[in-house]
Amino acid sequence: MTTAEYAVGTLAAVAFAVVLLAVVKSNAVKSALTTIITTALSSGS
Repeated sequence: MTTAEYAVGTLAAVAFAVVLLAVVKSNAVKSALTTIITTALSSGS
């Protein structure tokens, strides 16, 4: 790959990371993860 291709690939990876971070930080995802973890911990005993 050339330097330009590396630059485009790096930019795409950074953009994907920003979108993923925004999704993970959203309240809906936090609520869903909290519910999943709470359910898993309470059903384990």
